Amino acid sequence: MLKSIFASIFLVLFLFISAFAAINLNTADKAALESISGIGPAKAEAIIKYRDEHGSFKSVDELLNIKGIGPKMLEDIKEQVEITK
Repeated sequence: MLKSIFASIFLVLFLFISAFAAINLNTADKAALESISGIGPAKAEAIIKYRDEHGSFKSVDELLNIKGIGPKMLEDIKEQVEITK
């Protein structure tokens, strides 16, 4: 019984922390990108295509180079994404 309580607590903490983890634009797959508010399948594919054609993102602001992502959307999602190598 005690093991199941600890396992449940661990699972809840893991899910809670994961929910607030930023998505790495340089490593995220399509499903991860779609978990960003306002990013659907088409924009997720466009982000991956941009990354494939231009290399790793150096700045979150590079998202402005992707059709359909403007300043307002960038501001809305900025806290949900990160850039690491």
